[in-house]
Formats: sequence, C-alpha cells, structure tokens
Amino acid sequence: MAAGREGTWNRAARRYARQERLECQAIRRALKLAAPRPEEELLDVATGTGLVLRELALRPGPPARAVGLDRSEAMLARVGALPAGWCLVPGDATALPFPDASFDVALCAYLLHVLEPEASDAALAELRRVVRPGGRLVVVTVWTARTASSMLLAGLARVAPEAFIGLRPLDPRPALTRAGWTPARAAVLREGYPSLIVLARRG
Repeated sequence: MAAGREGTWNRAARRYARQERLECQAIRRALKLAAPRPEEELLDVATGTGLVLRELALRPGPPARAVGLDRSEAMLARVGALPAGWCLVPGDATALPFPDASFDVALCAYLLHVLEPEASDAALAELRRVVRPGGRLVVVTVWTARTASSMLLAGLARVAPEAFIGLRPLDPRPALTRAGWTPARAAVLREGYPSLIVLARRG
C-alpha cells in the first residue's frame, strides 16, 4: 500500500466505525464460509477497527488464537479489548510478518479492491505462504452487481478515487487463481456495500 494511501486510512480511523454497519452482513457471511474451528488459528488481514474479530468472538466455539493485522496503527488503536490468546500486529499485507504455514484459515475483507493489481497479487501470494496446506481463505470485495447503488459506487470510485477510497468493484477470483488458490464457493450480497464473498482453498 502506498504511503499516501496509508495516511488516508490513518486519517479515516476516527470515523471508520460509522460505516461498519454497511459491512456487517458480508462479514458474517464470510465467517460462515470460513467456518473456523476452536482448534484452528486464524489471521484477519486488513482488520481495520476489528469488525471481523468482534463478529468472530460472538460465534460459538471461536478459535483459540486469532491475529488481526493492519498497516494503519491508528486503525489498530481503535480495535478495543480482545479475547485471551488473540492479538493485533502492525504489518503490510504484501509482506506478512509470519513464518510459512502459520495459520489454518485467513480472511481478507475490503482490501484487495483498494490495492493496485501488483500489490493485490503480492498479498494473495503472501496469504498462500502463511496458510497451511489444505487451509482456507475468504476474501470480500466491493462488487458491481447491476444495481443502482453498485453503479453509483463504481462511478464515484472512478471520478474521485481518493475521496471514495475502497469503492472500486473487483472480482478477485482470477487473482486468487493466479496466486495458487482454488476458488470453491462464492456469494453475492446487496445489503450494505454490494459485496462478493469468495471462499478459496490452498492445495
């Protein structure tokens, strides 16, 4: 992520939680697809203000270990208390600070569509490196289903990409395949942000 864009997220941290209601349904569906088990270790890349971790903590039998990573320390500062055994780590999705095969399952919500293609490919390659063979990845992106709201989002993202950061629609499945993931299931949600949720497996 470019330094200027990191600064954008740092500035947005104070007000970011106000729009989490637009992400909630997609995050809940992503966690349902990921289906993490208590004995598994989970990584949430681009955790932001911690919505994925909060929703995960509410599910029955959450993982004993969950790690939230974000490049914006201002975002991480707003996550709040986490269950015992869970932690936050500052870091870049394109250079994850973890050994190979560290996690059973990973989530990457509302990140890939704000990255340039080269950075998106690097992030997916890094996720494949740190997820164990047979593990799972769920990605969530803004999706351009042919609805008035999604077409408006796409138009705003084209006209003013810095002001409307994160609204560029993206189907991540070709990039997942390039990075060595096998897309397995997908769901489209039109509530909140029009979103595409994709479950992929690591061979």
